Amino acid sequence: MRTKAEIAAEDYHGKFNCAQSVMAVFCEDYGLDEKTALRLAAAFGGGCHFGGTCGAVLGAAAVIGLKYGNDVHDMDKYNYNRERVREFMTAFKERFGSVACSELLGIDMEDVGGRDKAREKGLFQTQCTEYIRSAAEILEDFGY
Repeated sequence: MRTKAEIAAEDYHGKFNCAQSVMAVFCEDYGLDEKTALRLAAAFGGGCHFGGTCGAVLGAAAVIGLKYGNDVHDMDKYNYNRERVREFMTAFKERFGSVACSELLGIDMEDVGGRDKAREKGLFQTQCTEYIRSAAEILEDFGY
């Protein structure tokens, strides 16, 4: 049986962006249909298409929010969710040294030509696939 990390990495290739790939394999476990999850996560790819926080990390944070996020004013639940996100981000940063798309790829993705440079270097197929796989693995390791 394939792991969610394997499915997320496979779905990335020609199907979804990095955030969508991570979020889609977990969303239904926490009450969100895949179609809605994919539409929501479409905005998060490539560090929100600006090289900010890695889309795989953002997708994972969304999964954590689905499981632990508050939908009414509840500071205990809010703080618990925040700590789970920090726990995830710390684990990802320990593996890769950063959670920022541009830093992870070594390319200024804010630059108009950044995406083309990353594509030319094959970074989406190599590095990004690993970030997606690892984001999903970390979630799995933490029991999501």
